[in-house]
Amino acid sequence: MIAGKRYYGEKVENSKEATLFQDISKDTINTIPKSNILDFLPFMKWFGLNSVEEKMREVQEKRDNFMQKEIDEHRRLKTSGSFPSAEVVAGKKKTIMEVLLDLQKTDPEYYTDETIRNLMLVLLQAGSDTSAVTLEWAFSHLLDNPEILKAAQTEIDNHVGQDRLIDESDLAQLPYIRCIINETLRMHPAAPLLVPHFSSEECKVAGYRVPRGTILIVNAWGIHHDPKVWEEPEKFNPDRLIGFEGAKEGCKFIPFGSGRRGCPGENLAIHVIGLALASLLQCFEWDKPNREIIDMSEGTGFTLSPKVLPLLAKCSPRPNMVKLLSEI
Repeated sequence: MIAGKRYYGEKVENSKEATLFQDISKDTINTIPKSNILDFLPFMKWFGLNSVEEKMREVQEKRDNFMQKEIDEHRRLKTSGSFPSAEVVAGKKKTIMEVLLDLQKTDPEYYTDETIRNLMLVLLQAGSDTSAVTLEWAFSHLLDNPEILKAAQTEIDNHVGQDRLIDESDLAQLPYIRCIINETLRMHPAAPLLVPHFSSEECKVAGYRVPRGTILIVNAWGIHHDPKVWEEPEKFNPDRLIGFEGAKEGCKFIPFGSGRRGCPGENLAIHVIGLALASLLQCFEWDKPNREIIDMSEGTGFTLSPKVLPLLAKCSPRPNMVKLLSEI
């Protein structure tokens, strides 16, 4: 959809590019959250200690080089008329990259290569890893709570039936699936510290003076696990979110941030995760490979991944879905 290529999964055609991009993504996730010890002990650089800033510059250079190569390739292929296509736009198939390059021709000062590079990186990184991690957390909890898994399957069976596969338009009629997703995001927000914010003017927050130009970090994970805000916050309980309206509940639930600076991909993420989760629950029975409780330890990094990877699970076609699955 973005570039007409796959960067994740097995046996991708551009395997070298995919591996390089995955390595860059890992470097980004592992570098950003680290504190810079040289901010506190600058003399340590005399002993050869590299600062986090230097590492971040190296990662940024790799990211820019990777995406600029993609832009140049797309520009060359567009010129030659042999571009591989993905999205249908006005009768022609175009990728998002193609659309942006077309816009660059009409407004080159705004749609610079730098703007396109940054937007593509955000879409590729923020739109892939976060959704995959959230889906893995959801299944981890469902496998440890089979009664919740069964309740979700019952909701799907009652609304969708067994003679067709679930469609995106069905998600609005599956409130319990949404509760499962929201409870997963409450316990394991994909970006636990959200993204840094910058105070454009001096202000006061909870009685604290915040000078202009301050970089602010919001601890979404801490808010979501605060026993003053949530009853039994360490318990996976989707029922607590039945009838929950996030916008009217203040800032007690902010996995995507809030307000004008909230994540612009929230709606897409909820639909992608919801459709993937509901489809897998509709079609298959799920179980753990053993009777042990799944390790819910959280790893470190910009995104909140399970410390123990990968999640292992057993699946088999649901008896009432075998015929439908055989026709796919």
